[in-house]
Amino acid sequence: MAAASTLKPEIIRDVDIVVFRELTGGLYFGAKKRETLSDGSEQATDTLVYNSHEIERICRLAFEAARLRRKQLTSVDKANVLESSRLWRETVIKVSQDYPDVKLSHLYVDNCAMQLVRCPAQFDVIVTENMFGDILTDQAAMLTGSLGMLPSASLGGKTALYEPSHGSAPDIAGQNLANPLATILSAAMMLRYSFKLEEPAMAIEAAVRQVLDDNYRTADIMAAGMKKVGTQEMAELVRARI
Repeated sequence: MAAASTLKPEIIRDVDIVVFRELTGGLYFGAKKRETLSDGSEQATDTLVYNSHEIERICRLAFEAARLRRKQLTSVDKANVLESSRLWRETVIKVSQDYPDVKLSHLYVDNCAMQLVRCPAQFDVIVTENMFGDILTDQAAMLTGSLGMLPSASLGGKTALYEPSHGSAPDIAGQNLANPLATILSAAMMLRYSFKLEEPAMAIEAAVRQVLDDNYRTADIMAAGMKKVGTQEMAELVRARI
């Protein structure tokens, strides 16, 4: 086995992925129970529940997004083991009949996790259930080097919530250290998905790419040879390029 010091990180290129994670069902919202058994040991139960309406709702959002992109949708499940995943896959296939222009493929969640590491550029739009999405989105986030690069949105009704994937980072509040790009890119998502303003959304995304191509970096994505800037400076650099 090669020594760790001899390994060099691969450069990730041409990766552009959108993940649709179902947010209101699955293990996180199913019935939960803890009980003491007759032998004195404790047992915990979490129930994974999905109905076809919940699955269809998130899948249609994913198909619609794929239509705006490269027309490829990967549905992630564990249909070889879980009954809920078998319903998931059956429902996705049924919905796909309304989107013949979108190429649909299926991956088991463990294989998807491996493929995100092996060849992330193969993905366009991914749709999956709540817990799988929770894990895979954090994994995918690190393809960019930092959660500070990842925008997100909660969609599904007349009102949508747009926010960066990371938390509020109170430990560095007011220190001009936070990466503002996830917040800025969340605004681009808002323009695209809520207001159907593709051109302004693309203008924001192009400005972010230009700043990064010019080698400006906040501390979380800093590397040798780059120009380090703070939160305010990074935001101003993006604004100037729009």
